[in-house]
Amino acid sequence: MRICLVAEGCYPYVVGGVSSWIHSIVRSFPEHEFYLVAIIADRSMRGNFVYELPENLTRVYEIYLNDVDWTDHKAVRRSHLRKKEYRALRSMIVGQDVDWDTIFSMFSNPKLSIDDVLMGEDFLECVKDCYRKRYTDAVFSDFLWTMRSMYLPLFYTLKFHPPEADLYHCVATGYSGVVGAMAKRRHGCGMLISEHGIYTREREEELIKAKWVKGVYKSIWIEQFKKMSTLGYQDADLVTSLYAHARQLQIELGAPPSKLIVTPNGINMDRFKDLPGKQPEDEGFVNIGAVLRVTPIKDVKTMIRAFGYAKERRPALKLWIMGPTEEDEIYAQECFDLVASMHITDVEFTGRINVTDYLGRMDFTILTSISEGQPLTILEGYAAHLPAIATDVGNCYGLIYGEDDDFGDAGIMTHIMNVEELADAMVRLGSSSMLRRQMGQAGYDRCYRKYRIETMTETYRKIYTDFEKGTANHLAGQPENNT
Repeated sequence: MRICLVAEGCYPYVVGGVSSWIHSIVRSFPEHEFYLVAIIADRSMRGNFVYELPENLTRVYEIYLNDVDWTDHKAVRRSHLRKKEYRALRSMIVGQDVDWDTIFSMFSNPKLSIDDVLMGEDFLECVKDCYRKRYTDAVFSDFLWTMRSMYLPLFYTLKFHPPEADLYHCVATGYSGVVGAMAKRRHGCGMLISEHGIYTREREEELIKAKWVKGVYKSIWIEQFKKMSTLGYQDADLVTSLYAHARQLQIELGAPPSKLIVTPNGINMDRFKDLPGKQPEDEGFVNIGAVLRVTPIKDVKTMIRAFGYAKERRPALKLWIMGPTEEDEIYAQECFDLVASMHITDVEFTGRINVTDYLGRMDFTILTSISEGQPLTILEGYAAHLPAIATDVGNCYGLIYGEDDDFGDAGIMTHIMNVEELADAMVRLGSSSMLRRQMGQAGYDRCYRKYRIETMTETYRKIYTDFEKGTANHLAGQPENNT
């Protein structure tokens, strides 16, 4: 079977998290051929892979959300849109039931120019209609340019011609879901969505905190992402989530319960056997490992502040921030500067690493994210018998305290951006080797029972087989898959 994976902003350009999951999926099914549609910011990322692609991943297609309109303008039809096309465009902009079939057909025309649509009278009239209905308090010129900037990446996505495959496996809703829906309607293939975080909620959280968009425009962007996610949920044959609460969020966002199934993450626990242990330079230190990308969503600044206060109370603590810093160099520099301005000692930024080279030296792990799904870094720590400190996001509560077992606490939960709670948790774990061993064993037992790669692989083998047989949705509608 040929499976086309669709991913936004991750594999194979950045390491960890969803990227690691995708890489694992491809490698776990050498009997299938995989294509990849990678949705990325612009052409500066073109071909900048940080993974060595498996042999069965035979083609990579890239969609650039910020690009140049390459249409041959000499051949462009410059007249107004047809009436049906205009009504479809209006349904999308005004926010009524969107006529996606006509939208897909319209943008499949190689003569259609994105520039001409955005700058044309038809788009202007649709925007005016939307403005009059809901947004008259805004300045119209600002509103118009916001709408153009908002629809530009969607239009570039709509101009993509999905390759033929037996199954489109979208690793999110959003733009990925749009590609999957286009492919399904064009090729009659199956469509599977696997959500690691809830895409719409993550974009909403980012937009609420964003400085580049203000006021009513935050709501407009959020509505746009909801619109795309609704399409994905509507067209998918099967939609997975990582834990029960995420499934409930999908239902609240309009996903039909009859299509939903819970499929927890899984890691290769054998990778974390016999890890290199403490080194001579670790003597006297209690090492805290933070395996992450140094980006705002991981809230590294709060981690650093909390560590600074914990270090004053427990001088033996040492913080290892292990992961790439180049994804957001401005934010990374702010983190370096914060360490210097607070005069904090024993903070190591390692950059990109092989986690198995370092994890055996750690005493516990920490994650201070403001948004997560089911973090692999916690599970990897568990596989190495390490407890975790984590903020109460995604499935972190379930991973630390358990959902359906009696293994006990595998770490300490804190609230988002709560420096005091994080510092207290670091001091507590840093002060008791017995507590670390107890919690580390609970994490290991929980991971072994429910989050092994073998369990996840078997689940997806059954899902893929059911798509081949045309029975893909018979597992859906259950709170959790126990395959």
